[in-house]
Amino acid sequence: MLVLASQSASRRAMLEAAGVPFRAEPARIDERALEQALAGAPPEAVALALAEAKAKAVSAPADTLVLGSDSLVSVAGRRFDKPADRAEAAAHLRFFSGKVMHLHSAAALARAGALVWSAGEVARLHVRELSEAFIADYLAAEWPAVGACVGVFRIEARGVQLFDRIDGDHFTVLGMPLLPVLGALRQYGAMAE
Repeated sequence: MLVLASQSASRRAMLEAAGVPFRAEPARIDERALEQALAGAPPEAVALALAEAKAKAVSAPADTLVLGSDSLVSVAGRRFDKPADRAEAAAHLRFFSGKVMHLHSAAALARAGALVWSAGEVARLHVRELSEAFIADYLAAEWPAVGACVGVFRIEARGVQLFDRIDGDHFTVLGMPLLPVLGALRQYGAMAE
């Protein structure tokens, strides 16, 4: 059985919908410290390093694969984490308004604490011009749920209203490059060919 090193509801839902048997056990890593150690690295490298660290951090039987995943958002060359509070969420949305959001999603598999596979993808989300009234109404409806979301949105909910266009894989936008993950699970014997 696969171990998902995450407490993300979206990642759980993706695996469940795909019929992948797993159990979830969140990785206990200091994500901010790892991000600081990688200061200056491109967002895709940071997302991949976080996914790899999560996969290696969870202990599992030697024949069990551990899946780590992470997503990062960058807009206009600036990297964003999950908002600390509703005021910061509003500030993020103001900054995103009218710009292209790059959503970097990465995944990694480890066995017995050793990395065996990793991959990352990027989606480009074109944020429409957001009015103050829209931001206020949006956060009234979506907070606190979007507080746990990098980019301050859930694409499967009202977050879809933030965008004019999305270029990239739907699963990447949801927070994990699922198709490459499924291929790797088949490759490493965690799923039938």
